[in-house]
This record gives sequence, C-alpha cells and structure tokens, in this order.
Amino acid sequence: MKRNFEHLSPAQIIVTFYLIAAFIAVALFSLPFATKPGVELSFLDVLFTAVSAISVTGLAVVSTPDTFSTAGIFILMFVLQFGGIGIMTLGTFFWLILGKKIGLKERKLIMTDQNQSTLAGLVRLMKNILFIILAIELVGAAILGTYFLTYFPTWQEAYLHGLFASVSATTNAGFDITGESLVPFANDYFVQIINIILLTLGAIGFPVLIEVKDYVKNRKLNRANHFSLYTKLTTTTFFTLMFVGTAAILILESGRFFADKSWHESFFYAFFQSATTRNGGLATMDVSQFSEPTLLVICLLMFVGASPSSVGGGVRTTTFAINILYIYNFSRGRKSLKIFRRELLQDDILKSMAIMHTALAICFLAVIALRFTEPFSLMEILFEVCSAFGTTGLSMGITPELSSIGKTIIIMLMFIGRIGILSFIFIFTKKQTEDHFHYPKERIIIG
Repeated sequence: MKRNFEHLSPAQIIVTFYLIAAFIAVALFSLPFATKPGVELSFLDVLFTAVSAISVTGLAVVSTPDTFSTAGIFILMFVLQFGGIGIMTLGTFFWLILGKKIGLKERKLIMTDQNQSTLAGLVRLMKNILFIILAIELVGAAILGTYFLTYFPTWQEAYLHGLFASVSATTNAGFDITGESLVPFANDYFVQIINIILLTLGAIGFPVLIEVKDYVKNRKLNRANHFSLYTKLTTTTFFTLMFVGTAAILILESGRFFADKSWHESFFYAFFQSATTRNGGLATMDVSQFSEPTLLVICLLMFVGASPSSVGGGVRTTTFAINILYIYNFSRGRKSLKIFRRELLQDDILKSMAIMHTALAICFLAVIALRFTEPFSLMEILFEVCSAFGTTGLSMGITPELSSIGKTIIIMLMFIGRIGILSFIFIFTKKQTEDHFHYPKERIIIG
C-alpha cells in the first residue's frame, strides 16, 4: 500500500487525503452523541453533510440545530477547520509538533493543496495561514459572542453562537445553528458588517492576508515593501465583483423586492447577498424571492467564487480575470497579456482557459443530469449547481428534496469545487510530461 501511495502524483495524493477526511467526518457525525436523541440519518445524508462540511459549502439536507447536539456542533466546527484552512495546513502543523522534517515530498503536497507555483517558503506560508485564520476566528467569536448577549438568555449560548458564527463565516462554510441563517439579523447591520468582514478575510486569499501583515510590519520598520501581482489582481477582481454584484442586485430589484424597502434596507440586502456569493453561503433573506435576472447574476458570482489559496471554491477570481482580460486584449489585436506593469506567462493563460472550460463543462453536464432526475425548474437546478460547485451553500430550498441521484451529483460537485479544477484534471495523470517531438504546424479556419 505504501509503494502504491508513493507512485501517486501530488494531486492524486491530495484528493485521496480529502476523500479520507470526508469519510472520517462521516464517522464523526455518525457517533451516537453527535446527534440529538431520536434523530436518525441515512448514510447518504451523513455523507452529504460530511462532504458539505469538508468542502465548506453549507448546503444541507437536514437542519443543523435540529439534528446535531452541542457535541455534534463542536465536531462540525472541527471539520469546518479542516475543510477551510486545508488538509496540508493542519497537516503541516501536526508534523511540526511531532518534529517531522518537512521534505521535498511534503512541500510538493503543500504546493498542490495551496495552488502555489514554487516550493520556496511553503512552511512559513502554512504557519502564517494557521496563525492568521485562528486569530481572525477568535476575534470574531469574541465580538459576536459579546454582542449576542443581548440576543440569548445565557452567556454560554451567546458565546457558542458567536464562536460557531465566526468559524462558519471565516471558513465561508455557510452553516448556521440558528436554523434561519442570518435572517434573524436582517435589520442588524452590525452583525452583517462583522460577517461580511469575516467572509472577506476568509475568501480573499491567504497570501493576500500574509502580504498585508508583512506590509504593516515593514511600514513600522520603514522597510521597502510591494505587493505581488497575484495580490493586486485577485484583490481588484474580488472587490470589483462584490461592488458590481451589489449594484446589479440593487438595479434589478429596485422595482421588485426592494420596491417597499428603505434605501439602507435595500443597500444592505444587496451588499450582503453580493458578499456572500464569494463563497459565504449565509443569507439575510430567502434568495428565492429575487427575480430570475438577479438569480442569474448570483449564479455567475457563485461560479467565479473566491480567490485561489483561500477557503473558497469556484473557478477563482484570477481565472475569471485572466479570461476576461485575454478576450479584451485579443479583441484589440494583442497576443500578450499585460497588467499592473507585468506580463503574464503563456502557461498561466492556458491554465486559466483550461480551468474555465472544464468548469463550464462540469456544471453544464450536472445541470442536464439534475434536470433529468429532479422535478425542479431549470433556474432552481442551475442555482443549486453553481452553489455546489462554488462551495457557496446558498439554495432556493430544493436541497432536502433532492433524490438520491441528485444528492450524489451535488456531493461530487462540492468535492470538485473544494479540491479545485486543476487537482481534478490531474487526478487522471501521474505527472506532467514535456513533448519530445513536434509535427509540422498548419493553420485551420477559426470562428
């Protein structure tokens, strides 16, 4: 077994690790004390919940507060940490505790799990990710837990809700223990703002957070500092999508859902729903109340998802940006792609194209399959597919009603969304190979 494991590529090993983690989560959720007395779950429902948690999606076939005991809620938070921070981040932490040397093989696994392009500085990256995310979660839990003292009768209940809300938002998991997501806080803008901040910090990308931390440190020491192209591109795309999404929802719903709302109610409904499509999955309203044009905009935002090397899924912000920029440059007759005074490698452009086309194909096939097996409208199915692939967790309410085949398809989409399209593509090959020969080139008619 060890020999066979050593022959696997880093992508295949990472996928295997996530599969093992999913089945460990199944075992944990199946423990008698994890659920409330009298609750019985089928294996498929437990598997669905486990994959939804390990992929930090948040789609659920059962009600979390009605199904899980307090112990089960802590187990769920533990699984969300593995799914959100990443298998290799926590694995590196345990290796360091045990005194294990982080060799070339381990570094290749970390590089694959975090979508990195170099082996340099990976152990430092893992330490920084763990420290930053845990610090964000603890601060978020303290703020929300203290604030929730006005909502809940006991401090224990308030801080449990605060801790879970902070972990769920920071990992962009979308799970909740209120039974109504953030609908009870639809008019509480403080809770919404804190959640938006946590969602953003989790989805914007771990390298971005580390570069910001280093920037603050270097400014204090009067050292020179600059942000990488990755940080500039993904941050610009991330916030552009967030604000464009907010504006689109406001415009499309101005005479519909927002017709009887005040300006601040309309703004926060639109802003929060746009922010949560970055992979959050939390909601301050029933999204099925939106019109179809708005739902299509949300589908696009969920399909794009979060930034690379973050807690989120989807095709990722940089992939979307490169595809859009390439089309724009091609229309202007340019063959190279330049941005922020840098020129992108052709390999990265081709990689982004491959990711986008593969993602579109997967979602297209999933929509066809679900349309064939499920009795729901095309809009409901498309929304569910984009939410699962983007590991977002928003739903129009059809998740618990899916058939066994439908649940299985959504499980596969959530898993693919978590491991990433590149890892999914490289499951079927052990290693990348260079061409040893070339044929004569010939042009064909295009378009």
